[in-house]
Amino acid sequence: MSVPIATEQRLLTDAEFEVVQQSHYPAIFELSRDALADAARRLRDYRDKAGDVARRQRREMRGKASPRGARPARDNTGSTMKKQIFASALKRVNRELGRTARAEQRAGQSEIARRALALRRESRVGRHPSAGRTAGHGMRAIPNPVPPTATDPRENVGMPQVGTG
Repeated sequence: MSVPIATEQRLLTDAEFEVVQQSHYPAIFELSRDALADAARRLRDYRDKAGDVARRQRREMRGKASPRGARPARDNTGSTMKKQIFASALKRVNRELGRTARAEQRAGQSEIARRALALRRESRVGRHPSAGRTAGHGMRAIPNPVPPTATDPRENVGMPQVGTG
């Protein structure tokens, strides 16, 4: 479930909202790789802290932990909502980090492929002699040096004929 920016601004402190705001659409593309990594680290810290507070408040509501303040927590929806905001912002930042990493890797792979192609083209120099005639496409007809003689089939008088009966 996406959370409106106005709700994010209402729930978060100024420092937290500044980091989350950088993870939204137009601003995230302007960040460098180092700034994205720094934002991911800060968002991870904020998410973990909000999760810890929400977990502590849940325990206080069940009566398993002593209250942190003057009275025990009665609701932890704000803390869980903060954790959700930080988790979705971290997901956006991680997706952008992955996209930039894939783009850099693609650029590196294409350079490697170009270099390999150049090396292959350079190595096309003939180093081995020709093998001579090789078997091409199956058998080849060998011409008969003796020309065939034309005979009249009626001259075979003494021969038995097959098929007449």
